[in-house]
Amino acid sequence: MTYKKIDAACAAAGLYIVAAFSPAIDLRPEGARTLFLLGPREPGFWSRVQSDTDFQGPNPLDHWSKITISRLGKILGAQALFPFGGPTVQPFVSWALASGQVWQSPVGLLVDSTAGLFVSFRGALAFDRVIALPEGAYQSPCNTCVRQPCRSACPAGALNSDRYDIPTCHDWLDKIDGKSCLEGGCLVRRSCPSGQSYGRLEAQSAHHMRYFHKG
Repeated sequence: MTYKKIDAACAAAGLYIVAAFSPAIDLRPEGARTLFLLGPREPGFWSRVQSDTDFQGPNPLDHWSKITISRLGKILGAQALFPFGGPTVQPFVSWALASGQVWQSPVGLLVDSTAGLFVSFRGALAFDRVIALPEGAYQSPCNTCVRQPCRSACPAGALNSDRYDIPTCHDWLDKIDGKSCLEGGCLVRRSCPSGQSYGRLEAQSAHHMRYFHKG
């Protein structure tokens, strides 16, 4: 199995490889040698999943992800892992940062060069063998972001370089002024220059905001 074939299979399923790396032993899932973290491939992801028969249930996006990535795992010979469900909580944030292809932004949220602050994980594929990975000089987009608008984009002051005050965020979303965030997505995430060309629809952001806000 090659990186190119894995990438093509993920693309056909509506996903992109956020990061691929060989994790250190302390972060390695049992039996895994190479780990692929997967996120929504844009543009077109939201319309794709909504038209899929697997987009159903109390949390349809998680259900779709579980079915789709588990199927990919069987096809590619990998173990499918997820950032939701359980009982084991998988360390996706630690994996992402350890990959050297995802970074912590000035406001603490994860960022990558493809999706910016919209970066998210639908799941992962863990291979029990070493897979040759493309060589690349990866660099956080924040290093060359002069304005860093994310630092001051939160209208509620709930998310900045000093803190993420979740109760204040929820209070803001309950107000009329919070409608733009609730229906269009977090203004901090939307402010990131690296995510402007990602193609994520406001409808998808609204879906995530509803699930976040209802707890």
